[in-house]
Amino acid sequence: MGIRNEHTIASCCEISGRGYWSGKDVRVTCCPAPAGTGVVLVRSDMPGMPECPAHTQFADGVSFRTNLVQGDASFQMVEHLMAALAGLEIDNCRVEISAEELPGLDGSALAYVEALQEAGLVIQAATSRPLVIRDSFRIEHGGGYVDVAPSTNQEAVYEYSLDYGVDSPIRQQSYRCIQTPHTFSRQVASARTFVTAEQADQLRSSGVASHVTHDDLLVIGEDGPVGNAYRFRNECARHKTLDLIGDLSLAGVSLIGQFTSVRGGHSLNAIVAKRLAELAAEQSLVRQDESSAVQVHRRAA
Repeated sequence: MGIRNEHTIASCCEISGRGYWSGKDVRVTCCPAPAGTGVVLVRSDMPGMPECPAHTQFADGVSFRTNLVQGDASFQMVEHLMAALAGLEIDNCRVEISAEELPGLDGSALAYVEALQEAGLVIQAATSRPLVIRDSFRIEHGGGYVDVAPSTNQEAVYEYSLDYGVDSPIRQQSYRCIQTPHTFSRQVASARTFVTAEQADQLRSSGVASHVTHDDLLVIGEDGPVGNAYRFRNECARHKTLDLIGDLSLAGVSLIGQFTSVRGGHSLNAIVAKRLAELAAEQSLVRQDESSAVQVHRRAA
Protein backbone atom coordinates (compact mmCIF):
# COMPACT_ATOMS: atom_id res chain seq x y z
CA MET A 1 0.00 0.00 0.00
CA GLY A 2 2.40 2.73 1.20
CA ILE A 3 2.27 6.20 -0.33
CA ARG A 4 -0.01 6.39 -3.36
CA ASN A 5 -1.97 8.98 -5.29
CA GLU A 6 -5.38 10.03 -4.00
CA HIS A 7 -8.51 8.62 -5.67
CA THR A 8 -12.03 9.81 -6.41
CA ILE A 9 -14.81 8.35 -8.55
CA ALA A 10 -15.26 9.08 -12.26
CA SER A 11 -18.98 9.85 -12.16
CA CYS A 12 -21.90 10.12 -9.76
CA CYS A 13 -23.71 7.01 -8.60
CA GLU A 14 -26.88 6.48 -6.57
CA ILE A 15 -27.99 3.98 -3.93
CA SER A 16 -31.54 3.95 -2.53
CA GLY A 17 -33.26 2.11 0.28
CA ARG A 18 -34.91 2.45 3.69
CA GLY A 19 -33.37 3.27 7.02
CA TYR A 20 -33.29 0.42 9.55
CA TRP A 21 -34.32 2.56 12.50
CA SER A 22 -36.48 5.24 10.85
CA GLY A 23 -38.06 3.17 8.08
CA LYS A 24 -37.80 6.25 5.83
CA ASP A 25 -36.89 6.05 2.16
CA VAL A 26 -33.49 7.60 1.46
CA ARG A 27 -31.34 8.26 -1.58
CA VAL A 28 -27.54 8.40 -1.36
CA THR A 29 -25.72 10.06 -4.27
CA CYS A 30 -21.92 9.74 -4.37
CA CYS A 31 -20.09 12.25 -6.59
CA PRO A 32 -16.48 13.01 -7.52
CA ALA A 33 -14.58 15.52 -5.37
CA PRO A 34 -11.28 17.38 -5.85
CA ALA A 35 -8.06 16.10 -4.34
CA GLY A 36 -7.68 17.00 -0.69
CA THR A 37 -11.43 17.14 -0.08
CA GLY A 38 -11.82 13.92 1.86
CA VAL A 39 -15.28 12.43 2.29
CA VAL A 40 -17.97 15.06 2.87
CA LEU A 41 -21.56 14.16 3.76
CA VAL A 42 -24.35 16.50 2.65
CA ARG A 43 -28.00 16.64 3.75
CA SER A 44 -29.66 17.28 0.38
CA ASP A 45 -33.12 17.39 2.03
CA MET A 46 -32.31 20.35 4.30
CA PRO A 47 -32.27 24.08 3.46
CA GLY A 48 -28.82 25.17 2.41
CA MET A 49 -27.70 21.53 2.08
CA PRO A 50 -25.52 21.52 5.23
CA GLU A 51 -22.31 19.50 5.14
CA CYS A 52 -20.30 17.43 7.59
CA PRO A 53 -16.79 16.06 7.01
CA ALA A 54 -16.65 12.31 7.60
CA HIS A 55 -14.27 12.65 10.53
CA THR A 56 -14.16 11.33 14.06
CA GLN A 57 -14.37 14.84 15.55
CA PHE A 58 -18.02 14.88 14.46
CA ALA A 59 -18.84 11.37 15.70
CA ASP A 60 -21.88 10.94 17.93
CA GLY A 61 -21.56 7.35 19.14
CA VAL A 62 -24.44 4.92 19.53
CA SER A 63 -23.80 1.30 20.47
CA PHE A 64 -25.60 -0.19 17.44
CA ARG A 65 -24.37 2.26 14.78
CA THR A 66 -22.06 5.18 13.99
CA ASN A 67 -23.51 8.68 13.61
CA LEU A 68 -22.01 12.03 12.61
CA VAL A 69 -23.36 15.44 13.59
CA GLN A 70 -22.40 18.99 12.68
CA GLY A 71 -24.79 21.78 13.59
CA ASP A 72 -28.32 20.83 12.59
CA ALA A 73 -27.13 18.17 10.15
CA SER A 74 -27.16 14.61 11.47
CA PHE A 75 -26.13 11.47 9.60
CA GLN A 76 -27.02 8.10 11.09
CA MET A 77 -25.46 4.68 10.41
CA VAL A 78 -22.60 5.84 8.20
CA GLU A 79 -20.27 2.89 8.86
CA HIS A 80 -21.22 0.76 5.83
CA LEU A 81 -20.81 3.66 3.41
CA MET A 82 -17.50 4.61 5.02
CA ALA A 83 -16.29 1.00 4.88
CA ALA A 84 -17.06 0.84 1.15
CA LEU A 85 -15.18 4.07 0.43
CA ALA A 86 -12.19 3.06 2.57
CA GLY A 87 -12.21 -0.51 1.27
CA LEU A 88 -12.05 0.70 -2.34
CA GLU A 89 -9.42 3.35 -1.46
CA ILE A 90 -11.65 6.28 -2.46
CA ASP A 91 -10.19 9.29 -0.65
CA ASN A 92 -12.33 12.14 -2.00
CA CYS A 93 -16.09 11.96 -2.42
CA ARG A 94 -19.10 14.22 -1.93
CA VAL A 95 -22.05 12.18 -0.65
CA GLU A 96 -25.52 13.73 -0.82
CA ILE A 97 -28.09 12.05 1.44
CA SER A 98 -31.83 12.75 1.29
CA ALA A 99 -32.66 11.83 4.91
CA GLU A 100 -31.01 11.55 8.33
CA GLU A 101 -30.43 7.80 8.27
CA LEU A 102 -28.56 6.01 5.51
CA PRO A 103 -30.25 2.93 3.99
CA GLY A 104 -29.88 -0.44 5.66
CA LEU A 105 -29.98 -2.25 2.29
CA ASP A 106 -29.28 -5.96 2.88
CA GLY A 107 -27.25 -5.24 6.00
CA SER A 108 -23.92 -5.15 4.17
CA ALA A 109 -21.81 -2.69 2.15
CA LEU A 110 -22.23 -4.64 -1.10
CA ALA A 111 -24.65 -2.23 -2.83
CA TYR A 112 -22.33 0.69 -2.11
CA VAL A 113 -19.34 -1.21 -3.47
CA GLU A 114 -21.14 -2.26 -6.66
CA ALA A 115 -22.36 1.30 -7.33
CA LEU A 116 -18.93 2.84 -6.69
CA GLN A 117 -17.19 0.27 -8.88
CA GLU A 118 -19.69 1.00 -11.66
CA ALA A 119 -18.93 4.72 -11.31
CA GLY A 120 -15.24 4.00 -11.85
CA LEU A 121 -12.06 5.21 -10.15
CA VAL A 122 -9.97 8.27 -11.01
CA ILE A 123 -6.34 8.63 -9.93
CA GLN A 124 -5.67 12.19 -8.78
CA ALA A 125 -2.44 14.21 -8.82
CA ALA A 126 -2.20 14.68 -5.05
CA THR A 127 -0.24 12.20 -2.97
CA SER A 128 -2.02 10.32 -0.21
CA ARG A 129 0.09 10.18 2.93
CA PRO A 130 -1.12 7.35 5.16
CA LEU A 131 -0.83 7.14 8.91
CA VAL A 132 1.95 4.61 9.49
CA ILE A 133 1.71 2.94 12.90
CA ARG A 134 5.15 3.10 14.53
CA ASP A 135 4.42 1.87 18.07
CA SER A 136 2.02 -0.72 19.47
CA PHE A 137 -0.78 0.18 21.86
CA ARG A 138 -4.05 -1.24 23.20
CA ILE A 139 -7.33 0.53 23.90
CA GLU A 140 -9.92 -1.19 26.11
CA HIS A 141 -13.59 -0.35 26.51
CA GLY A 142 -16.79 -2.15 27.43
CA GLY A 143 -15.25 -5.60 27.84
CA GLY A 144 -13.42 -5.51 24.52
CA TYR A 145 -10.15 -4.16 23.25
CA VAL A 146 -8.34 -3.15 20.07
CA ASP A 147 -4.63 -3.78 19.60
CA VAL A 148 -2.87 -1.45 17.17
CA ALA A 149 0.58 -2.47 15.96
CA PRO A 150 3.06 -1.76 13.15
CA SER A 151 2.73 -3.71 9.91
CA THR A 152 5.78 -5.59 8.68
CA ASN A 153 4.92 -5.21 4.98
CA GLN A 154 3.47 -1.69 4.72
CA GLU A 155 -0.05 -3.11 4.71
CA ALA A 156 -3.32 -2.51 6.50
CA VAL A 157 -4.30 -5.68 8.34
CA TYR A 158 -7.66 -5.99 10.08
CA GLU A 159 -8.69 -8.80 12.40
CA TYR A 160 -11.76 -9.40 14.53
CA SER A 161 -12.37 -12.05 17.21
CA LEU A 162 -15.98 -12.57 18.23
CA ASP A 163 -17.06 -14.33 21.40
CA TYR A 164 -20.50 -13.82 22.95
CA GLY A 165 -20.14 -16.74 25.36
CA VAL A 166 -21.45 -20.29 25.44
CA ASP A 167 -25.09 -19.24 25.84
CA SER A 168 -25.19 -17.24 22.61
CA PRO A 169 -26.53 -18.78 19.38
CA ILE A 170 -23.69 -16.98 17.61
CA ARG A 171 -20.65 -19.19 17.92
CA GLN A 172 -17.11 -18.01 18.61
CA GLN A 173 -15.35 -17.04 15.37
CA SER A 174 -12.71 -14.76 13.86
CA TYR A 175 -11.64 -13.22 10.57
CA ARG A 176 -8.40 -11.61 9.35
CA CYS A 177 -7.63 -9.85 6.09
CA ILE A 178 -4.90 -7.81 4.44
CA GLN A 179 -6.90 -4.87 3.17
CA THR A 180 -6.97 -4.32 -0.59
CA PRO A 181 -9.87 -3.21 -2.80
CA HIS A 182 -10.05 -6.73 -4.23
CA THR A 183 -10.13 -8.39 -0.81
CA PHE A 184 -12.70 -5.96 0.53
CA SER A 185 -15.07 -6.28 -2.42
CA ARG A 186 -14.84 -10.10 -2.55
CA GLN A 187 -14.45 -11.13 1.08
CA VAL A 188 -15.81 -8.38 3.34
CA ALA A 189 -18.35 -6.12 1.61
CA SER A 190 -21.19 -8.67 1.48
CA ALA A 191 -21.02 -9.68 5.17
CA ARG A 192 -24.28 -8.60 6.81
CA THR A 193 -25.47 -6.97 10.00
CA PHE A 194 -26.71 -9.55 12.49
CA VAL A 195 -28.81 -9.79 15.64
CA THR A 196 -30.00 -12.70 17.71
CA ALA A 197 -33.66 -13.68 17.51
CA GLU A 198 -34.03 -12.48 21.09
CA GLN A 199 -32.57 -9.07 20.23
CA ALA A 200 -34.85 -8.81 17.18
CA ASP A 201 -37.91 -9.48 19.35
CA GLN A 202 -36.77 -6.85 21.86
CA LEU A 203 -36.32 -4.24 19.12
CA ARG A 204 -39.73 -4.94 17.62
CA SER A 205 -41.46 -4.85 21.00
CA SER A 206 -39.91 -1.43 21.64
CA GLY A 207 -41.33 -0.17 18.34
CA VAL A 208 -37.98 0.01 16.54
CA ALA A 209 -37.23 -1.50 13.11
CA SER A 210 -40.69 -3.06 12.83
CA HIS A 211 -40.44 -3.02 9.02
CA VAL A 212 -37.15 -4.95 8.91
CA THR A 213 -37.42 -8.56 7.75
CA HIS A 214 -35.04 -11.51 7.54
CA ASP A 215 -34.09 -10.31 4.06
CA ASP A 216 -32.65 -7.08 5.49
CA LEU A 217 -30.13 -8.60 7.92
CA LEU A 218 -29.23 -11.86 9.65
CA VAL A 219 -31.52 -12.87 12.51
CA ILE A 220 -29.78 -15.75 14.27
CA GLY A 221 -31.64 -18.31 16.36
CA GLU A 222 -30.52 -21.48 18.10
CA ASP A 223 -30.40 -23.36 14.79
CA GLY A 224 -28.70 -20.61 12.80
CA PRO A 225 -30.11 -17.83 10.59
CA VAL A 226 -33.91 -17.58 10.64
CA GLY A 227 -35.34 -17.72 7.12
CA ASN A 228 -31.89 -17.08 5.70
CA ALA A 229 -28.43 -18.61 5.28
CA TYR A 230 -24.87 -17.54 5.99
CA ARG A 231 -22.84 -16.18 3.08
CA PHE A 232 -19.65 -17.16 4.91
CA ARG A 233 -19.01 -19.59 7.73
CA ASN A 234 -17.69 -16.68 9.80
CA GLU A 235 -19.96 -13.98 8.37
CA CYS A 236 -20.54 -12.32 11.74
CA ALA A 237 -16.81 -11.78 12.32
CA ARG A 238 -16.44 -10.52 8.76
CA HIS A 239 -19.20 -7.97 9.31
CA LYS A 240 -17.53 -6.79 12.51
CA THR A 241 -14.36 -6.37 10.44
CA LEU A 242 -16.37 -4.32 7.93
CA ASP A 243 -17.59 -2.08 10.77
CA LEU A 244 -14.02 -1.77 12.07
CA ILE A 245 -12.74 -0.63 8.66
CA GLY A 246 -15.56 1.89 8.29
CA ASP A 247 -15.29 3.30 11.79
CA LEU A 248 -11.48 3.62 11.77
CA SER A 249 -11.63 5.41 8.40
CA LEU A 250 -13.14 8.34 10.31
CA ALA A 251 -9.57 9.09 11.44
CA GLY A 252 -9.47 10.89 8.08
CA VAL A 253 -6.40 9.16 6.65
CA SER A 254 -5.53 5.86 5.04
CA LEU A 255 -3.91 3.48 7.50
CA ILE A 256 -0.86 1.23 7.52
CA GLY A 257 -0.68 -1.09 10.49
CA GLN A 258 -2.35 -4.04 12.18
CA PHE A 259 -5.72 -3.49 13.85
CA THR A 260 -6.98 -6.40 15.94
CA SER A 261 -10.33 -6.10 17.69
CA VAL A 262 -11.49 -8.56 20.34
CA ARG A 263 -15.19 -8.22 21.28
CA GLY A 264 -15.12 -4.61 20.09
CA GLY A 265 -18.01 -2.51 18.81
CA HIS A 266 -18.81 0.97 17.50
CA SER A 267 -18.14 2.76 20.79
CA LEU A 268 -14.66 1.24 21.10
CA ASN A 269 -13.95 1.84 17.42
CA ALA A 270 -14.78 5.53 17.90
CA ILE A 271 -12.22 5.82 20.70
CA VAL A 272 -9.57 4.15 18.55
CA ALA A 273 -10.40 6.38 15.56
CA LYS A 274 -9.91 9.49 17.70
CA ARG A 275 -6.51 8.23 18.83
CA LEU A 276 -5.52 7.49 15.23
CA ALA A 277 -6.59 11.00 14.19
CA GLU A 278 -4.36 12.42 16.92
CA LEU A 279 -1.43 10.32 15.69
CA ALA A 280 -2.07 11.45 12.10
CA ALA A 281 -1.95 15.08 13.22
CA GLU A 282 1.32 14.43 15.06
CA GLN A 283 2.89 12.74 12.03
CA SER A 284 1.79 15.64 9.84
CA LEU A 285 3.52 18.11 12.14
CA VAL A 286 6.70 16.02 12.06
CA ARG A 287 6.65 16.00 8.24
CA GLN A 288 6.17 19.77 8.20
CA ASP A 289 9.10 20.26 10.58
CA GLU A 290 11.29 17.96 8.48
CA SER A 291 10.31 19.81 5.31
CA SER A 292 11.11 23.17 6.92
CA ALA A 293 14.48 21.85 8.10
CA VAL A 294 15.33 20.67 4.57
CA GLN A 295 14.41 24.08 3.12
CA VAL A 296 16.56 25.88 5.72
CA HIS A 297 19.47 23.56 4.97
CA ARG A 298 19.15 24.21 1.24
CA ARG A 299 19.11 27.98 1.75
CA ALA A 300 22.16 27.74 4.02
CA ALA A 301 24.00 25.67 1.44
